[in-house]
Amino acid sequence: MKQSTKEEIRNSIKGFSLPRYNDIPNVGLYLEQVVKYISEYLEPLGSFSITGSMVSNYVKKGLIENPVKKQYNREQIAYLFFMAVAKNVLSMEDIRLLFETQKKTYEPKKAYDYFCCELENVLDFVFGVKENLDTVGKDCNDTKDMLRNTIIAVAYKVYLDKYFAVLHDETEE
Repeated sequence: MKQSTKEEIRNSIKGFSLPRYNDIPNVGLYLEQVVKYISEYLEPLGSFSITGSMVSNYVKKGLIENPVKKQYNREQIAYLFFMAVAKNVLSMEDIRLLFETQKKTYEPKKAYDYFCCELENVLDFVFGVKENLDTVGKDCNDTKDMLRNTIIAVAYKVYLDKYFAVLHDETEE
């Protein structure tokens, strides 16, 4: 792989960030608005999409609460961001277990903002934007370890997907 190609892959993730909890709209978004909102933020990661039927299925399975008057609030959207990312490496049952553990330990705002910081931290490391992983947060516990390991798996999957896409493109040329 050419050096410029590695740089292109690195640059594809540079500056990636998710909205923090307080930046997520809390006016109530309809299903298609939620899907569009989340998909636009996750687009730089590649195939990390979410559909209306997926969201409806998550509601049916009790992973997120039912929308009120068909509108999703900030907390539900935060959980959907996590699910859209984690579903690529975890089963729905494992995501449910992580949610149950998180709810015993952290309020949704703190858990979601930590998830965002950790995802950005790990992606920058895996993509070579920075040389070391930062320590995110002050406390250490099993929940945070599981989340970090989930995010590490996601970050390497994103990197490999992008790397193989470039290889396929080069092979076709």
